Amino acid sequence: MSIHHHAQNAMSALTAAFAPLSCQIMALSRKGNFSFTLVNEHGIACHTERLYPDQYMGNERLQNVIERTRKAMTA
Repeated sequence: MSIHHHAQNAMSALTAAFAPLSCQIMALSRKGNFSFTLVNEHGIACHTERLYPDQYMGNERLQNVIERTRKAMTA
């Protein structure tokens, strides 16, 4: 599976994990890096982060990103 397929899977997982917040994905690079921004129902950005393939390739790594993001948003 290519990096771009892994990135697409990660983007889908992030979108599902943070619903009902809007997960806006920006700037998928040739190397598989991308940014995501979580936006609440009022259009206010709650969290933004850039991910690299070594952070999202593999379910455990992506789950760590999701858990860390949830923790940061509740702090």
